[in-house]
Amino acid sequence: MLRAALAMLLVLALAACGTSRMASGPGAGLAEPVSCVPYARARSGIQIQGDAWQWWDAAAGRYARGHRPQPGSVLVIDRTRRMREGHVAVVTRLVNSREVLVDHANWASGTAKGRIATDQRVVDVSAAGDWSLVRVWYPRVGDFGVTTYPARGFVHPRTEMAAAP
Repeated sequence: MLRAALAMLLVLALAACGTSRMASGPGAGLAEPVSCVPYARARSGIQIQGDAWQWWDAAAGRYARGHRPQPGSVLVIDRTRRMREGHVAVVTRLVNSREVLVDHANWASGTAKGRIATDQRVVDVSAAGDWSLVRVWYPRVGDFGVTTYPARGFVHPRTEMAAAP
């Protein structure tokens, strides 16, 4: 397990060798710019490959999934026309039943593209309160804005699935 984690960190470091800027805080050791997937993988310990939108299905049978956030869970935002790879973010704190704080990478655009952002607000705006539609804090404008994003749910870091025979 430790050997696999060290190998993953080496691969991530080599993949991001185009910059000498290092992130501070959670996920330190990952060079910026970094995309959301390697950041969420390193922060959560959830070992899923593929684009962010694929995490929900890839977790089936490997990790517990649900529609209620927990600290350490990964919120999976589905792909859209404007966000073709989807997005993943690690829940750091529950504010209330409809709001969480997340750490994530590569949410912003322009000069902030590829940066790590910590303790960012995400709110559930779904009619059913099931986290199927969210708004994400956008630091550049200091607000949530009007865009809503379809979410698949939360992948939990605990492996609660029975081992395959």
